[in-house]
Amino acid sequence: MVKITRIRALEILDSRGNPTLMTKVTLSDGVIGVAKVPSGASTGIHEAVELRDGGTRYGGKGVTHAVKNVNTVLAEVMGSVNPLSQKDVDESLLKADPSKGKGKLGANAILSVSMATAVAAAVHLKMELFEYLRTKVIGKNAKYLLPVPLSNVINGGEHAGNELAIQEFKILPIGAKTYPEGLRCISEVYHTLGKRMIKRYGRMAKHVGDEGGYCGYGLKHTKNALEEIVGAVEEAGYSPGRDVVLGIDAAASAFFKEGKYTIDGKKLDASELLEMYLDLERTFPLQTVEDPFDEEAFGDFAEYVKETKIQVITDDLTVSNPEIVKRAIKEKAGNALLLKVNQIGSVTEAIEAAKIANDAGWGVVVSHRSGETGDTFISDLSVALGTGQLKSGAPARTDRVEKYNRLLEIYDLLDGKCGYPGSKFRTDWRNY
Repeated sequence: MVKITRIRALEILDSRGNPTLMTKVTLSDGVIGVAKVPSGASTGIHEAVELRDGGTRYGGKGVTHAVKNVNTVLAEVMGSVNPLSQKDVDESLLKADPSKGKGKLGANAILSVSMATAVAAAVHLKMELFEYLRTKVIGKNAKYLLPVPLSNVINGGEHAGNELAIQEFKILPIGAKTYPEGLRCISEVYHTLGKRMIKRYGRMAKHVGDEGGYCGYGLKHTKNALEEIVGAVEEAGYSPGRDVVLGIDAAASAFFKEGKYTIDGKKLDASELLEMYLDLERTFPLQTVEDPFDEEAFGDFAEYVKETKIQVITDDLTVSNPEIVKRAIKEKAGNALLLKVNQIGSVTEAIEAAKIANDAGWGVVVSHRSGETGDTFISDLSVALGTGQLKSGAPARTDRVEKYNRLLEIYDLLDGKCGYPGSKFRTDWRNY
């Protein structure tokens, strides 16, 4: 039986220039699986613990302790584990750190081994990673759906130094017939938007934020940003609402303080903010809103779901944690889950969270983080899950584009014999 013979982690830099982990898992047949762990800026308080060194080195953000934990504790633990069973791999990793939030060894350390082992197992079995995850880990038939990209084209909030409280303004190419057509659409709209921003606000407006979206210097209000995007969609030759719909990630916890939300020069309570979102839906082809309220405001999320027919995504509220997802479902606090593997810290737990959400009729959006690497694991995961949505930033910066390019590669590997949900971007995993 194949075994793990070596696990080695090292400290590398993410897309913001902050340290993160790269881990290599070597099997007894010489196969090597590699994983690089992302990092968030707008993080939920209930996320699994990203272990940092503290002190002055890298401003306290070093990960040498997490690296050491991989190279010593976890390397020893994994020596007797079957690498071809992701369930056994992750159970062993979680047993090694039963602390709350994986704070003892670090969720970043544990996840790096979890992901790298899955990659190694796929290579050993001579399978593509998406195929291995779907058929061997999830246990589904080899029927594939490529996702609609939720592309971030204007950055605000924690991701840019502008006056916009909303963190992400996104476009979804729902009118496309295939994934490559959808990617072409977001690229064309993105570049059109850049030219438009320069013309209207000057060259500074085209500078990009953490996820490649334009910083939008000169934009003062939420509606200004959405108006510019709609204009760019039309200018690029597409129809807003038919070919392209809009989305936002409010990341509202970042502008919530003392019971009020500070946005567009106003201080709003939850009911007033809800009315603002509903007004945006009436004014623009807005079809998906993420984290519209504070990360503990289950009741406000539930009230929004009552008042709307669009997708209301939980991110900071549920942090990809299966138990919190169950609570949100019970309280009807949302109707879609943002799935970030590093929020929970293992491949198996992330898949479990997705299954719980989808079994309840929720949508699932596989997502990157604002601090990324060139790792493309989430692209394969989105195809394996077949949930029809991937959030991976703008079609700019290699750390974002590599995810999109991996999906082009998967499309080619499948010879185009795969689905694309288009306007039905909220797919039902149970029936796919």
